[in-house]
Amino acid sequence: MDIKQLIYLCNLERERHFGRAAEASFVSQPTLSARLKNLEQELGVALIHRGNSFQGFTAEGERILSWAREIVSVYQGLRLEVEALKQGVAGTLRIGIVPQCSMPLAQLLYDARLEYPDLEYQVKTLSADQLLEALVSHSMDIGIGFFEATLLHELHYQAAPLPDHGIDLVFNPDHFRQLAALSIITLEQAAALPLCLAEPSRYFRRYLDEHFRSAGLHPHVALESASIFHLLQGVYVGLGCGIMPRGHLLPAMTPELIARRMTLPVMKRQGAIVIAEPGRAMPLAKSFFSFARLWLAGRLNGLTDENITR
Repeated sequence: MDIKQLIYLCNLERERHFGRAAEASFVSQPTLSARLKNLEQELGVALIHRGNSFQGFTAEGERILSWAREIVSVYQGLRLEVEALKQGVAGTLRIGIVPQCSMPLAQLLYDARLEYPDLEYQVKTLSADQLLEALVSHSMDIGIGFFEATLLHELHYQAAPLPDHGIDLVFNPDHFRQLAALSIITLEQAAALPLCLAEPSRYFRRYLDEHFRSAGLHPHVALESASIFHLLQGVYVGLGCGIMPRGHLLPAMTPELIARRMTLPVMKRQGAIVIAEPGRAMPLAKSFFSFARLWLAGRLNGLTDENITR
């Protein structure tokens, strides 16, 4: 048994397809299949249900997978630790973010370059559950999203809370001129409008749907997408109005659009920047997290980015 076999097994679990798992493992499909068969022979148990295509794992395979995930996680963490020790605060920081967070991430990354000029970034959009899994497996270094505070405490994650600035209805006044004269939008008024909203599986959308249902309202969702870019295009052309938390860079980026505050209660989950517990967080993540906490405190206290010092 070697680490590559366990990595192949974990990739197969993630991809649920032999060809895609082989691509993710940077080997040919026959090589991946042969190495996994060798692993089964060595362990003396069948791990995979095989047919014309991947058909899932056996009961024994599921048990082995739980060990494989932990071993691969530790191995990947070790490799990242060694690279960080060799390079210092340099390299690529992997950031997972939940859509529609009240977080101007690009501004944070821009300001962090003054402190860490050799850092580069990969940003991936994930659900909250995917984000936690990615942090545990070391496939992401930083998580930004909506979290239950008790769960973060139980998992020993370090968290820097994001300020809650409220929620806006965003619209193009060329198409919804009647809204420009209003200073606050109620839930009832929003439900009477065509809306451009994220997919129902996203936490922020579930939060909105819960309050619409509680009020007995049935909003007209004209456009539904996982892409914020496509939602904003829908708002811009007048297909509908958007609903999103405040705190992003939208007002400066799209001056043609107008935002009006909505009367909605605070979300149950806390927006936060999250990294693993001190003993498991990577050096790059720890350095960036320290900067992000100071950066958030500076914004909360009304300081300019230039006033933030370490």
